[in-house]
Amino acid sequence: MSDDRSKAPLAVFDLDNTLADTTHRQKFLERRPKDWEGFFSAAPQDPPAPEGIALVRESARECEIVYLTGRPERCRRDTLDWLAAQGLPEGRVYMRRDAGGPGGGRGDRRPARFTKLEILRRLARTREIRVLVDDDELVCEDARRAGFTVVRADWVTRSAEMKAAQEREGRT
Repeated sequence: MSDDRSKAPLAVFDLDNTLADTTHRQKFLERRPKDWEGFFSAAPQDPPAPEGIALVRESARECEIVYLTGRPERCRRDTLDWLAAQGLPEGRVYMRRDAGGPGGGRGDRRPARFTKLEILRRLARTREIRVLVDDDELVCEDARRAGFTVVRADWVTRSAEMKAAQEREGRT
């Protein structure tokens, strides 16, 4: 990356329901217990969300793109493959820490509004953040309150189960 690009402002994009339409896999969250493995395993089949895709491409003209998702780290390969398949700009991808193996920790299950704001603040120490684009209302509210410019991605319908997963369960 050139020196000029490393000084470019950052445009930070969420994935699920911002760039990727998760409608087809939200059914996995309606089961009891919720089928998280099925939910994340179906992510490679997500169709792109046209509004989000257009916005990330437009932002890439002036900004370095960063992807900030609540997906667990174990989904990294599928996520990178999906981003490449959509022809999206390369960028760092921040993901939720996985739960450990046998005897390991639970991973990071704090609500997205806390984990994402923590990463935004860390990024903002050395770079201008031009915009955060996310579908989670609470993430958007907290980021706006913290002084970030926010675009709320409201172009994909979230089920009540998806909303709970984002806002209360710290899963996506």
